[in-house]
Amino acid sequence: MAEQIFKTPVEYLKGVGSQRAEILKKDLEIFTYADLLQHYPFRYIDRTRFYKIRELNPDLPAIQILGRIVSKEIIGDKHVKRLVARFKDDTGTMELVWFQSIRWIDKIVQPGAVFIVFGKPTLFNGHFSISHPELEAYQPNAVNQGNLTLQPVYSSTEKLKQFNLDSKGIQRAQAALIDQVIRQVEETLPVYLMQRHELISRQKALYNIHFPENVEILREAQKRLKFEELFFIQLKLLRSKVLRTQKFKGSVFNNVGDNFNTFYSEKLPFDLTGAQKRVIKEIRQDTQRGVQMNRLLQGDVGSGKTVVALMIMLLAIDNGFQACIMAPTEILAQQHYFSIKSLLGDDFVSVELLTGSTPKKARRGLHERLESGELNILVGTHALIEDAVQFQNLGLVVIDEQHRFGVEQRARLWRKNIIPPHVLVMTATPIPRTLAMTLYGDLDISVIDELPAGRKPIKTVHLYHSQRLRMFGFMREEIAKGRQVYIVYPLIKESEKLDLLYLEAGIEAISNEFPLPEYRISIVHGKLAAKDKAAEMQRFVKGETQIMVATTVIEVGVNVPNASVMIIENAERFGLSQLHQLRGRVGRGAEQSFCILMSGMKLSPDAKIRLDTMVRTNDGFEIAEIDLQLRGPGNIEGTQQSGVLDLKLADLALDQQLLAEARKTVIQILEDDPELVNDDNRILRQYFETRSGGISWDKIS
Repeated sequence: MAEQIFKTPVEYLKGVGSQRAEILKKDLEIFTYADLLQHYPFRYIDRTRFYKIRELNPDLPAIQILGRIVSKEIIGDKHVKRLVARFKDDTGTMELVWFQSIRWIDKIVQPGAVFIVFGKPTLFNGHFSISHPELEAYQPNAVNQGNLTLQPVYSSTEKLKQFNLDSKGIQRAQAALIDQVIRQVEETLPVYLMQRHELISRQKALYNIHFPENVEILREAQKRLKFEELFFIQLKLLRSKVLRTQKFKGSVFNNVGDNFNTFYSEKLPFDLTGAQKRVIKEIRQDTQRGVQMNRLLQGDVGSGKTVVALMIMLLAIDNGFQACIMAPTEILAQQHYFSIKSLLGDDFVSVELLTGSTPKKARRGLHERLESGELNILVGTHALIEDAVQFQNLGLVVIDEQHRFGVEQRARLWRKNIIPPHVLVMTATPIPRTLAMTLYGDLDISVIDELPAGRKPIKTVHLYHSQRLRMFGFMREEIAKGRQVYIVYPLIKESEKLDLLYLEAGIEAISNEFPLPEYRISIVHGKLAAKDKAAEMQRFVKGETQIMVATTVIEVGVNVPNASVMIIENAERFGLSQLHQLRGRVGRGAEQSFCILMSGMKLSPDAKIRLDTMVRTNDGFEIAEIDLQLRGPGNIEGTQQSGVLDLKLADLALDQQLLAEARKTVIQILEDDPELVNDDNRILRQYFETRSGGISWDKIS
């Protein structure tokens, strides 16, 4: 097969060799010809046009200008010299400056000579200049003047640059590779798809993504390669979903029995929101189809996901099944356990908690009750997937914050029943629609987009460190009303690299401002032993302390309705998603709650957008969209653990329309040809088989 050549180790490429190959592997994860070919330029230097001096502005990238040398002089003494040439076109004058190779440049740059200069313009004291420009002598009769191309710029590292693999060096390697292999690139998309979406061939796209002849062909190359990436991700996810529904039968929850009805009519302490009712209905329909449910439940912090999950667990129990809920940390598992117990009471269905801290004796009894079917609901951490944990008849698995679990960990839960249990995945991290389609494209998605009645939106303000006394005064006012306060720091100890208020100094400052015996403080951070952490948290939960000073360990799993103030120190150092999660720790009671974002005066443009966004809106989905645009999908929490999102070129923030197009196309293909056996679609099946050694369509993802 022609494409076997792309598996060739990169050291065999002319000009690379073993030493450079090692650095390419280590720094850029480039192992083969295919990896190098997919190391795409991250931008292009536009040399397809000439600029005039009057058009210059300091935000322009490197540009080229045609003009004449007016004069030149060498400035400075023998130790520090620079050559300055005045350069003119018909719209103005600027300077060209050299600090090195002055003697050689001085011979070339002669007054009256006409040059094409190329470089990055900078503005100083009202005058434009270019330092160390590239020079090309102007030849009036030549057919092509200047380097009239889009010049690719590749990401590199300091280590690679030492081996002459800066952007230019990688460009030379790409040129050598493309010259050798481009004619052996095979097509991966059927002709009818390429015609329908007006896509150029894969061979033409790969050539022009690296060495585009013009802007138009570059756009066509980008569209083709982005579509291919998004199309095959969607095909993998949706094909997996289609075949899973064919292969995995699901338990049928037909009965709405006493447990569900009694809880709804007698024990539920509040009215369900319209969104909660809609989601319960969606899940009920899933559990009546006789097919294993795989549904993602998205809901902002405090939207009532746990109540929805509990009602579905009661539905499972009414139909003779057991249920479990798995959380990523002990704190969160305990939170779910106490929340469920407080809602159900002690005389309803049986609920137990299993974590790494559960004593052996208690564990043995729990295992026996679980196997006998006496235990209805088990709440826990990774401890649930241990072999010793055997259910009599597991019908529903609820997984909280699933991105923290690996595929194998989740699959071990599903294997604990002959008929795979229904799966409900919950996340409090709002996921933009495009990201959800890509990360969870094989799951059905439900969204709780309403907060419970009576909840007041959290008021958020941004203060600078110089306004700290105002913050302290506000804390005293809230504590005097009987409220409690969180103060969150990004670090435990001082960092030499980051000028941050760190936790230990923060504790000292807070202790001075809020002394004993009038005020009491809890301290929680990741380096505390689990039992000490739990004890400190419990003191705060019980109201024995008014202030909790903590690192981000309190991001999830703490529910203290009496806490009304969240103060985030050095808020500019946190991502938007994390800021939103932290803010969600307050506003859980009926009282007005507040979030105070403390920062230094110097803010990067992105940090300013993050803080302004937090002050402006409480909408988690709007925040998630802005977060996606600022950080890109690779840095959004959970994407890297997913194993799905390996995008080389497509950008989910910018390519939403292309993603929707790709997904719609895949749905149409699978409706007509789920096995991909039609002549037109065999090329798609072949693509998977050559890359995975055979298709494992039935793998639960």
